[in-house]
Amino acid sequence: MKRFAFSFILSLFALMTMAQSLTDDTRRIREEFQDRKFGIFLHWGIYSMLADGEWVMHNRHLDRDEYAKLAGGFYPSRFDAREWTKLFKEAGAQYVTFTSRHHDGFSMWATKASPYNIVDATPFKRDIIGELSQACREQGLKLHFYYSHMDWQRTDYPTGACQNCPHDPSTTNWDTYYAFMNRQLTELLMNYGPIGAIWFDGMWDHKEKEFDWRLEEQYALIKRLQPTCLIGNNHHGSPIGAEDFQLFEQDLPGQNTAGFSGEQKVSQLPLETCMTMNNTWGYSITDKNYKDGDELIRRLVTAAGLNANFLLNIGPRPDGTLPDQAVKILKHIGSFMKVNGSSIYGTRGGCVPPQSWGVTTQKENTLYIHILNKVEDRQIFLPLTGQKLAKVETFAGGTKLTFKREKEGYRIFLPAEPCIVDYILRATLRTP
Repeated sequence: MKRFAFSFILSLFALMTMAQSLTDDTRRIREEFQDRKFGIFLHWGIYSMLADGEWVMHNRHLDRDEYAKLAGGFYPSRFDAREWTKLFKEAGAQYVTFTSRHHDGFSMWATKASPYNIVDATPFKRDIIGELSQACREQGLKLHFYYSHMDWQRTDYPTGACQNCPHDPSTTNWDTYYAFMNRQLTELLMNYGPIGAIWFDGMWDHKEKEFDWRLEEQYALIKRLQPTCLIGNNHHGSPIGAEDFQLFEQDLPGQNTAGFSGEQKVSQLPLETCMTMNNTWGYSITDKNYKDGDELIRRLVTAAGLNANFLLNIGPRPDGTLPDQAVKILKHIGSFMKVNGSSIYGTRGGCVPPQSWGVTTQKENTLYIHILNKVEDRQIFLPLTGQKLAKVETFAGGTKLTFKREKEGYRIFLPAEPCIVDYILRATLRTP
């Protein structure tokens, strides 16, 4: 009996230790994700051949069988994963999120769960994800997989709010579709090395509360296969269950200008905002409405000031090259990050909330003051209570600046009118 009791205590201690270890691992990987701050989103599939965005199958009411025939002509002869990842690294990105399978149901890897994939259904016959995962490892970039919860191609998927690709309801079989998804997720997590995150999308196709996505079981599968793989879900709501980070589509945390954030509140989880360079996620030959490079830098910095990562999207062409304007923007961002990245990487949103002049980021007792907008009379007010300002200097050059204490904070006097995309000051804080 004593031996049994001792064995039970040892087992209980082991379980408690394991639970604590898993908790520590979760905390660590979430913090590492926050440290990276800037990622590249890639929306690429056979929809790029029609050059009208990733929703072209749905928006044009295309017949699923005719659409599937696009795969027979998909041959991205100029695709070079090493060229892509080299550019992303030079742009200052630290991770890549790639659409393994979008809503059109086409898989960009050599999946055994369906012949509708890049290797079996196209003349290209190369595993895009295999090549991209290798190139990411060579560049030290974390690889994340976007994975769609809904599917316009498979007839066992229960059609939801997206009604433009209907099928015979009698073919619907949630159990077989769910098993298909989990088989694919298993392949992605077992065959391509350590994966940084699974980024789900499409759950909003079934908003009815009685529809059971069986997320708990699916999330458990991911954590069992790769305990350090993060989970995020673009369901446009507050985080659910084992999700590790909260997503915001086309908006910064706390905003809802695009209409996707609804009433979701900003949580205490790591945050990520994803945004297009132009208006579409997938390649569009007519969409030339690219945001200015400086504007995207400001959004990246503002995201960091709001304690969020910034995931910037590119839609590659059907030949495997990146649009010229996208490349130009990445190089522009890279020039900025090369000089100023230390004020962003590894930081958290600063103790001073966003102001009319800009935002702050922080590492321990160092506060980075990012002046992104025009100021009056070459001065800014820094609302700061509970901590003292010990020193302020320009980030570039280290010129010491004059400041004075006021009732609710400090007034900082600038040597010149800020006239660059992000005029950065470095302040040293101390506790009274």
